[in-house]
Amino acid sequence: MTEILHTLVAAGITHVVGLPDNTSAPLFDALSDHLWIRLVTVTREGEAFAIASGLWLGGASPLVVIQNTGLLESGDSLRGTAVRMGAPIPILVTGRGYSKMKKAGLAPSDPRERDLLTRRDIDSVALLTEPTLEAWGVPFERCEGEDDPSAVLARTIESALSTERPTAVVMARGFT
Repeated sequence: MTEILHTLVAAGITHVVGLPDNTSAPLFDALSDHLWIRLVTVTREGEAFAIASGLWLGGASPLVVIQNTGLLESGDSLRGTAVRMGAPIPILVTGRGYSKMKKAGLAPSDPRERDLLTRRDIDSVALLTEPTLEAWGVPFERCEGEDDPSAVLARTIESALSTERPTAVVMARGFT
């Protein structure tokens, strides 16, 4: 978690806005007493983009952290606020269901047909996350396997700033 915190500080992130889940809880715990980064927890994921957009308008540099199930819930807020404003908000999306999908021999690019979306051995949210980001026009990178989470997050933050638009990393693995 230390590397992730260093990445956030080095990138100038001032606020982390989101709702913790099993994967992101250690990050939220580490940020709860952080001196330079303020933690703002929300009750619904859609709130995260409205709050982060307001922080950005006020001169802050927020990062949104949510699970992919929450990403799907927050679509209108992301699309209608952050994307339309051109707010350079980096998004760290924790990837529920990716390990089950991989174990079943599936990939995010597999056709999302009824038989696949109704299988009990996988969580369909992993199949829907990346196509949803594409549909909303949000560039993303997937972090998995041996990828360095800190390096991928740093690229995502830089991409959001340089393209002046929300940009995501889908964390299809843990932080460590």
